[in-house]
Amino acid sequence: MKNTGIVFPTSALALAALAGCGGGDDNARLELDAKAAEAVCAEMVTQSGLPATTLTTRYVPAGTRRPGTLTTGDFLGGHCVVTGSRDARTGVDGKPYAIGFELSLPDRWNGRFLYLGGGGNDGTLRDTSLSSTISNGTPSPLGQGYAVVSADAGHQGTSASFGADPQARIDHAYNAHDKTAQSAKALIAWRYGKAPNYSYFSGCSGGGRQGMMFSQRFPSYFDGITAGAPAMRVSSGATVAAMWNNRKFTDIAPLGSDGKPVLSQAFSNGDLNLVADAVLAACDAGDGVVDGMVQNTRACRFDPAVLQCAGAKADSCLSAAQVGALKDVFGGPKTSAGQPLYVTQPWDAGIRNAGWRAWTLGSSTTSTPNSAYNTLMLDALRNEFFTPPDPSFDALAFNFDTDPARMQAFSEVYDTYRDDRLSAFKARKGKLMFIHGMSDPIFSADEVVEYYERLAANNGGIAATQDFARTYLVPGMTHCSGGPATDTYDSLQAMVDWVEKGVAPDSIAARASASNAYFPNRTRPLCAYPKFAKYKGAGSIEDAASFSCEAS
Repeated sequence: MKNTGIVFPTSALALAALAGCGGGDDNARLELDAKAAEAVCAEMVTQSGLPATTLTTRYVPAGTRRPGTLTTGDFLGGHCVVTGSRDARTGVDGKPYAIGFELSLPDRWNGRFLYLGGGGNDGTLRDTSLSSTISNGTPSPLGQGYAVVSADAGHQGTSASFGADPQARIDHAYNAHDKTAQSAKALIAWRYGKAPNYSYFSGCSGGGRQGMMFSQRFPSYFDGITAGAPAMRVSSGATVAAMWNNRKFTDIAPLGSDGKPVLSQAFSNGDLNLVADAVLAACDAGDGVVDGMVQNTRACRFDPAVLQCAGAKADSCLSAAQVGALKDVFGGPKTSAGQPLYVTQPWDAGIRNAGWRAWTLGSSTTSTPNSAYNTLMLDALRNEFFTPPDPSFDALAFNFDTDPARMQAFSEVYDTYRDDRLSAFKARKGKLMFIHGMSDPIFSADEVVEYYERLAANNGGIAATQDFARTYLVPGMTHCSGGPATDTYDSLQAMVDWVEKGVAPDSIAARASASNAYFPNRTRPLCAYPKFAKYKGAGSIEDAASFSCEAS
């Protein structure tokens, strides 16, 4: 078997050596007919030999199910869906915990293993018939023959209340993913009589953090890792920024009938369109053509003061308070002494998109805010990122001088921004992709650029670093997908070509979906940083062929 750093159960090793029901025939478990594959699926419950694990299985015959909830398109081939629960226990909070996972094993396996990253507070199992949230242009990997696993990160339910249990925190940070990877590879070895030829990870947001975590804590597990919008400083930086942004926007929001601010009305959609248009006026042409996208991100300079009303607030301009709030938010959170607590945010036209509003301002018409800053991020801060937890903490009471210190203990366990060398992952010839939307309102694209620059400085510069790690910025894209962006691409296949064929992705082919409200079906190359997609001077601006990857 390939050396993957995974310790297989003895039974799985024996089956791998014997290739199951065929003595020394390596293809015996790979070439089962549907009836035999269904029988092996059922046998896995009692015969796989995983420690401290309860399994249930169901066999899905070929031609009976499509990926996810699709009602049209190709059917999936026959496959076994394994649902596992490992290391069940009762937490110090009296609640039941276990490490849950779902693994789909296709009858016609292509020799590859894919781990789908999670997101948010986790607590659910991602449908393993789907592709990664950062690779939504990838046809179902299961349908292509991948063995695919997802995990709930060691707790059940999307609330962050699990943070009351110390072991659940550790499971969420790394242990549940380690155990899931080990379990999945052992089951793959049991089912097919051999370890995967290649192993891949792909995830976005919290899933991007999980990918970075694997590259650092378990560098031998995966040949290729795609980390989209990685939450590398979520428990020490990005959540501080969320509290800062929430405060700045709330401070300027108009008061409702109860005399309290209505956050969603701090900026109207028309106001955000003004900002997006002004950003484009300042920066769009920097890539050689005015096309509604800022490709030359490094050259973009914008000051929202150009939108400030000379007098009273009007539809065509912003108030002085609105301009001030934007400067504060895009400048990043600071202590009272002016010390930065997180990176800046780039100016980009995706600020007009509903995805940006959902995180920052929300849509509530009352003084009870529903932005993700006030729901998801506040929940995580109260229950997991603060040590000890503070379940009733008021978001608007965050003290930027003292409260960040309450987040440092968990940051040491959870965050992934500190290791800017990746020596072991590089030494075993692993490949790493970062993909980040320029209008991400929670994890700033400036953060991944700052990390990548540090990584390059420690690995001989950009050119040398691109041998094992590359970054792709997506203009207009909000968090993981959406926005005035070419946000549909097959990053998994790009990674496979890099790992297995040695074809380094200088660019990734991307398109806007047919339903994109801004420029449907537009195509662009996503260029490896620091290059950007520059117009060649001729050809349709809707066609990627009219652009080439150039340095700023």
